[in-house]
Amino acid sequence: MTEIAILTPDPADPTYTDLWPKVLDRLRVALQSADVVATPVPWTGSVDDATALERFELVLPLLAWGYHYDHPRWLRACDTWGRAGIRIMNPASVLAWNSDKRYLGRLAERGVPIPPTLWSERLRPEQIQEAFDNTGARELIVKPTVSGGAWKTLRLGRGQAMEAGPEGHAMIQPYLTAIETDGETSMLFFGGRLSHVVNKRPVPGEFRIQEQYGGLYTALDTPPHGALALAEQTLAAIDEPLLYARIDMVPDGNGGWLLMEAELIEPDFYLGADARGGERFAAAVLEQLKGG
Repeated sequence: MTEIAILTPDPADPTYTDLWPKVLDRLRVALQSADVVATPVPWTGSVDDATALERFELVLPLLAWGYHYDHPRWLRACDTWGRAGIRIMNPASVLAWNSDKRYLGRLAERGVPIPPTLWSERLRPEQIQEAFDNTGARELIVKPTVSGGAWKTLRLGRGQAMEAGPEGHAMIQPYLTAIETDGETSMLFFGGRLSHVVNKRPVPGEFRIQEQYGGLYTALDTPPHGALALAEQTLAAIDEPLLYARIDMVPDGNGGWLLMEAELIEPDFYLGADARGGERFAAAVLEQLKGG
């Protein structure tokens, strides 16, 4: 039996206490098929000293939820793990840059299509108006570039005041009604190979698709037309060793797709919607443990 670590939220953070243990159970069940036992370890316990992680043959940050509440501490932790040579996947360097959604702009520079995006170091009312004028959108999505679970994410109409919005670096995008009509499609990759595909839709009256907001998840037998090509283009643009990746996208209304997120830190794998129950995830972990 091989023991690995799965990083979990700060024990002092009550936000996810009724959710993350359920996800951990799904991961553990999947790993059992590969004779791997997963031990939960709070990520906040190894920010400046990685000694507690050294005994594990592999560390997976799959439940390191809440890092966006203290991003400097997260970056410090990633640096600590990298310098200590902790066998962590995805790599600590990826965990650092993927925690700030400005990476989407860099992927766009490499040809990956994303929604029209205005990047701001500090939001000003005139930037909101500029985004409305430039995109012709009826509504906008405004969110911090460092976020999670739709934290501080706003949906604004013209003339609507922005309250409790992002502080610091933010991004502004047109609200894509495809979220409601077509949903967001997530493609799960393990060891560079496609595992399963899930469509996610918000409940009526909601725009957020996370589980805590009632998001409706449906497993798809095959990727929608053109979706796999965007996912593969995204992974090729990243060009770094990845044990896992969740590529989230929506239709662009013209027969193509737009990348919403490349989730490489702590994505839900939606193993409950995987007909194989995480078999390919476990196989990828086993391959990694064997040095693959």
